[in-house]
Amino acid sequence: MARALNPALSRPLTLDSDLEAVVGAGPMPRTEVVKKLWEYIKKHDLQNPSNKRNILADDKLKPLFDGKAEVTMFEMTKLVSGHMK
Repeated sequence: MARALNPALSRPLTLDSDLEAVVGAGPMPRTEVVKKLWEYIKKHDLQNPSNKRNILADDKLKPLFDGKAEVTMFEMTKLVSGHMK
């Protein structure tokens, strides 16, 4: 039996301009935002080579990460949430 999707996760949200610069124009569900963030991170080789759970910020990601140069993937999800309404 397939698991039901949480409606809160699939509801399209409005994205701010900093987030749209990375994932594309919104509105889009939180699940899609996270998927596109990972596509961006992998495409630009932004995972820390010595600890793949850490994300290295480039110029587009820094505003999303509160100016931090490196965040954990869990921290990333929390920080990016502030850019969605």
